[in-house]
Amino acid sequence: MTTETTHTARLATFASTLRFDDIPESVVRKIEDLLVDWFGSAVAGHGSRPVESITRFAQSMGGSQGPSEVIVNGQTSSPYLAAMANAAASHVAEQDDVHNGSVFHPATIVFPPAVAVAQALGASGQQLLTASVVGYEVGIRVGEFLGRSHYKIFHTTGTAGTLASAAAVGHLLGLNPSQMLHAFGSAGTQSAGLWEFLRTAADSKQLHTAHAAAAGLMAAYLAKDGFTGAANILEGPQGLAAGMSSDANPAKLVDGLGSRWATAETSFKYHASCRHTHPAADALLHVMQTHGLKDVDLARVVTHVHQGAIDVLGPVVKPTTVHQSKFSMGTVLGLVAQYGHAGLVEFDKHFLSPETQALRNRIEMVLDEEVDTAYPQRWIGKVTVTTTDGRLLSGRVDEPKGDPGNTLSRQEITDKAMRLAAFSGGASTESMRQAVAALWQVASWPQVGTLLKH
Repeated sequence: MTTETTHTARLATFASTLRFDDIPESVVRKIEDLLVDWFGSAVAGHGSRPVESITRFAQSMGGSQGPSEVIVNGQTSSPYLAAMANAAASHVAEQDDVHNGSVFHPATIVFPPAVAVAQALGASGQQLLTASVVGYEVGIRVGEFLGRSHYKIFHTTGTAGTLASAAAVGHLLGLNPSQMLHAFGSAGTQSAGLWEFLRTAADSKQLHTAHAAAAGLMAAYLAKDGFTGAANILEGPQGLAAGMSSDANPAKLVDGLGSRWATAETSFKYHASCRHTHPAADALLHVMQTHGLKDVDLARVVTHVHQGAIDVLGPVVKPTTVHQSKFSMGTVLGLVAQYGHAGLVEFDKHFLSPETQALRNRIEMVLDEEVDTAYPQRWIGKVTVTTTDGRLLSGRVDEPKGDPGNTLSRQEITDKAMRLAAFSGGASTESMRQAVAALWQVASWPQVGTLLKH
């Protein structure tokens, strides 16, 4: 089998051969935006119990010294263990980015291993950015390939994420197309991540990202050493699609390779919650602002959603932890109605308040054909509000805040990162300001060094 006989092989060749000069300037600027946005989320993981647990495990397995930075505590470790810790850290605040069409969170999977390996190799900023674009392009396409049936049971960030990590690290290691294909095979056979954790508020979501980042990194290093992996891990008769999807579309793996830049389609998160809640949250805000409503004016709110939102959010009826509450449509909209924004502070202080719980019980989700048909390419927000004085009001947003057509400016990304650091206490104001200012210049770095000086 040659390296160009399957869609998987074509994707591996792209991942191996992409060069910085091949990437449009607008996409370079976008990956810089995404890197700074991710960094804020990584610092936000400081002090989180599950993140601290995974970090302790990682450092106990490999010592506390190495070439790669553990962002939440300023220590160092091996690339493998630093990637594991940083991937866990950057997914806990629920502020990391998302690609709509693949329902995949690229940053928390791509940047932790890419940064850790770049630091270990002494790679340049341009090499880091190129590898990161490779990770985004591969991970997004694998997520799109696996389809909606996959996402119903599997957390795509954990499954497609192994391939994204392997692609980014493999690019930094200089894997040729054949080696990259082997890395994909080893990464794909380790793909994992199930949604069942939401029902009991378990810590598994951080484990999904930690495992995927580390497993993909390992797959790439093994391939560099001659270790072989399945040549057709995605499309084969006993590959990922066969075991994890009923609507896989192999054409998605190579959709517009080199011309369609999926990286640029990635959305930022405005609210600190599951992205499935954002369209409805923005639509509710639109209604309340348009009609001058306050939270006490809401008698009932119906959110018109896609099936994916029901699959993921439906099991969370009475959240018991801050993290679980971020997957409760009623809690998110309850906070938005009270404070105009569902941020980290609002969740931490008010997710179980009597006012929030009362509002939560007045909010319901119903499947909407238009919204469901548009998903996942478009995440439309629609709500119907019944007021306490009997009015029936409707609201709609076609692009939630953070989507490419309604994106965050660089100042907004900077401000968001500063808020995340202040909330977690993971960095002083001055240290964070210096780190973010430096990151905006990453393309000019001759070598990737420490991101945050504690």
